Amino acid sequence: MKTETAALLREAAGTVRRWWGEERRFPETGVVLGSGLAGAADAVLDARSLPYREIPGLRECSAPGHRSRLLAGELAGASGTRPAVAMLLGRHHLYEGWTPEEAVFGVRLLGTLGVRRLVLTAAVGAIHPELRVGDFLRIDDHLNLTGASPLEGPEPGPEPRFPDLTRAWDDELGAALTRAAGRLGMPLLSGVYAGVRGPQFETPAEIRMLRTLGADVVGMSVVHEAIAARHLGIRLAGLAFASNLAAGIGEGPLDAAHVNEAAARAVPDLVRLLGAAVEEPAFGGG
Repeated sequence: MKTETAALLREAAGTVRRWWGEERRFPETGVVLGSGLAGAADAVLDARSLPYREIPGLRECSAPGHRSRLLAGELAGASGTRPAVAMLLGRHHLYEGWTPEEAVFGVRLLGTLGVRRLVLTAAVGAIHPELRVGDFLRIDDHLNLTGASPLEGPEPGPEPRFPDLTRAWDDELGAALTRAAGRLGMPLLSGVYAGVRGPQFETPAEIRMLRTLGADVVGMSVVHEAIAARHLGIRLAGLAFASNLAAGIGEGPLDAAHVNEAAARAVPDLVRLLGAAVEEPAFGGG
């Protein structure tokens, strides 16, 4: 991590702590809301939000469907509990021109503030033959096909230079998501997320390649955030929303507006699933 990035993280954390209240404990569970999914933040109770532009080092998102705000409050649990949660309403992608280090600044900020469990969400193209548009998939591994890492550059600091990603996606948190989905009667497959740079959608040949490599869904984010989170020791879970069938699998052209519209329709299900999951002991509930 660059020296200037570390300094910005300290400054940003100080800004957020003053905004949140230095005497108040910051939530230990965080969520990153992907394209079209920011509406899930509307279900947070007693919420306070801070625009990215007011946080040093955190820039406005240019991708559609991202609100560019940090929000913290309480998520209504399925049985009436109100666990504390912090949310990033929007993320930064390499295709917007951000470097990997810039793209993960928000996740690193959450870790600096004390978030120890993180759920990454994203809208994706479905490759798995049993995955239908409108379904969620629990991410249990990933392929970083972007050719880049947020750990590139100078020695990153006290964290390990070469973090082990054998179990990047936390088994206990993943099992908690699966149990929560089961209680809700919601289908939830698990599988591998392939992260590509974008911004163009994939070709049918590329999707056939990804299927051969073992990918179940494909998207243009997540993988760098996952690496940064695990580098900081944050426990990680992921929910990928199938906004469309990948190229060559479904019919018709693919476009970003459709992705965001489909994701927005899935917000109520995401809220229900997160509300049930955060009550699980693995997320600090129960």
